[in-house]
Amino acid sequence: MKIINLVISAIFLLCLRSAAQDSSSNKYILLKPERVFDGQQMHTNWYVLIKGNHIEAAGEPSAIKIPASAKIVVLKGQTVMPGMIEGHSHLFLHPYNETKWNEQVMNESRAERTARAVEHAKATLMAGFTTVRDLGTEGAAYDDVGLKTAINKGIVPGPRMLVATRAIVTTGAYGPKSNVAELHLLLGAEEADGVEGVSRVVRSQIGYGADVVKLYADYWATDEGATPTFTIDELKAAVAVASSRGRQVVVHSGSEEGMRRAIAAGVNTIEHGDGGTPELFRLMKTKGIALCPTLAAVEANDIYSGWKKGVDADPEDVKAKRTMFRDALAAGVTICMGGDVGVFTHGDNAREMLLMAEYGMKPVDVLRSATSVNAKVFELATLGNIKPGFLADLIAVEGNPAEDIKAVKQVRLVIKDGVVYLQK
Repeated sequence: MKIINLVISAIFLLCLRSAAQDSSSNKYILLKPERVFDGQQMHTNWYVLIKGNHIEAAGEPSAIKIPASAKIVVLKGQTVMPGMIEGHSHLFLHPYNETKWNEQVMNESRAERTARAVEHAKATLMAGFTTVRDLGTEGAAYDDVGLKTAINKGIVPGPRMLVATRAIVTTGAYGPKSNVAELHLLLGAEEADGVEGVSRVVRSQIGYGADVVKLYADYWATDEGATPTFTIDELKAAVAVASSRGRQVVVHSGSEEGMRRAIAAGVNTIEHGDGGTPELFRLMKTKGIALCPTLAAVEANDIYSGWKKGVDADPEDVKAKRTMFRDALAAGVTICMGGDVGVFTHGDNAREMLLMAEYGMKPVDVLRSATSVNAKVFELATLGNIKPGFLADLIAVEGNPAEDIKAVKQVRLVIKDGVVYLQK
């Protein structure tokens, strides 16, 4: 009898769980904002209907059949838009004016760094960024895969994550460094050399859960500045192996030659792009390679060094970054929104968007970059746009960000996968 009762109880619980899931999948939310940015353009007099975890309908009220059971959310004066997508983050880092990069890698335990990353993920989501491309744990091994899993299971709140795990560098090119040759320090990335070595490490990182493969095409290894590291053949091998496994290749590059090699190898995106020239940007445009400019990281580091923006003259690296960005815009290069957040505070991701507008990009194009453009470049087929059938990753901001980009920092509503995480 006891066994029969246990079986009946188990069946009852399964029925309850199934009913709850059905109820959740049939739950409707109707958003009634002042305006809707659908990932492409701004619309007035639009509603957005959510069913379960996807967008059921979007458009003029007369075109939407509203179920009687729908929960209606009125968003007066606000703009609904797709959840924003951060293109270059490091959730396992925190601002360098708090703790230098070397000190974080060498003196903070992985337990501490993971605890910080959990808080960083939450802050990112609450800031309206429902997806991040996290480009390296910087010494925290494959812990980004574990964080991604915890978020997906609902254990902790956070954005959807595309992770790069350890990232890949050539031997001797990355830090931390020591003048004691016999001292073996924990490195901020995994070393690999030669076509066979690079191929093996790419496969290994994918095996451990990497969604994207990140390589450093150059690094600040000398007093003269960034110097190339991987050869064209090594970069091509990484692209070939990663592509065969359905993974994109992301390349850090701050030198002209590093960018030239990355372009020749056919990578998917180039990060930073400080060595960019009009010629290289034309090549990127021709080959469909996107640029993630990370403007905010450069300004943040200068501020940490004492620069007072708006008071002091612009540092040379800020002037160069502005010129690089404008050259890329003029060449028609696809621009991803990604600020290298972690260098500066998580949750302040939109800082990059404000600088993109300040440096010459139209606000509506900045909005596209952070939504539909990033979704297309990163091959996120059901994100970045407000269309029927797309996932219900949506936010609402105060005001009209197409007129004043600073509105993206005034987040009032965050919905990810149909679940409301923030409502002010």
